[in-house]
Amino acid sequence: MKFSRKLRKAFSAEPLASALEHLSRALHPVNKRRLLDDIDWLQFRDLRHKFPYRPGSPQINRFEDIVYWIDINVERAQDLWLDRAPPLRILDLGCGAGYFLYVCKYFGHHVLGFDIDNEPLFRATTELLDVPRVIGRIERQNPLPDFGNKFDLVTAHRICFHRIGKVRDGLEWSPADWKFFLDDVRANLLTENGRLLLDFNPRPDGSSFFTPELRRFFQSQGARIFRSKALLGKNPNTRPRFRRSFNKIQQRQKKADDPINL
Repeated sequence: MKFSRKLRKAFSAEPLASALEHLSRALHPVNKRRLLDDIDWLQFRDLRHKFPYRPGSPQINRFEDIVYWIDINVERAQDLWLDRAPPLRILDLGCGAGYFLYVCKYFGHHVLGFDIDNEPLFRATTELLDVPRVIGRIERQNPLPDFGNKFDLVTAHRICFHRIGKVRDGLEWSPADWKFFLDDVRANLLTENGRLLLDFNPRPDGSSFFTPELRRFFQSQGARIFRSKALLGKNPNTRPRFRRSFNKIQQRQKKADDPINL
C-alpha cells in the first residue's frame, strides 16, 4: 500500500512542485535568529516547571521545542508568501501554542487566533508570544463567531476539528458538513480577495486525508490541492494563487492611500 502511494507520487507533478517550493524559500531566506532573539527564554524554560510532561500526551509535550516550531512555521509562512506580502489580516483556526501567528506577526501582519482553552501550556505560550486569541470551539453545522473583522487569510494547520469522537472511532465530517463550514467562512470571514488554507493530518494508516470522495468535493469547491493542503478562495469558481491576490491587496491599499481618492 505504502509502495503504491510512493510510486504514484514519483510520477505525479508533486516532486517538481515541492522542489520549486524549496527553491522559493532558498531565494528568500529568513533570519530565524532574529525571531528567536525576541523570545524570553527564561520564561519559556520556566513553563516546563509549571507544566510538567504529561504521560500519554506526546503531542502536547513537544510544543515546548521552540526552535523546531519556529522552523516549521517559518516554512509555512514562506510557502504562503507571507514573508513577501503587504500587511494582511490573518486568522488561525486551532492556533495551539501560537507559533504560526508569532511568525506572521514578525512579518508585519495583523493576527488573531481561535482555539479551545483546555491546554494550560498553550495558554501560557500564546501569552508569552503576545499572540491574541479568541476562545471557542469549531462545531459541525454551526457558524464560527463574529470576530469583528474580515480576514485576508484564514488558516488551519494539522486539522482535527473535523473528527467526531476519538480518532480510533473513524468518524468525521461529511462533505455536507464541510460545505457548511466553507460557506460560513466565505460569507462571514473572508475579504473580497481572501483565501482559506486548510492543512490536514494524514490518516492513521499514513494515507492522505483526501479520499477520492473528499478530493472531488474540495476540487468542486475551487480548492487547489497540494499534498496535505487545500487552498480556497472566496469565490468557489476560481482557484486562488496567493501571489496574484497579494498584488490586488497592494493595489487596493495604494488606492486607499492616494489623496485623490480620500
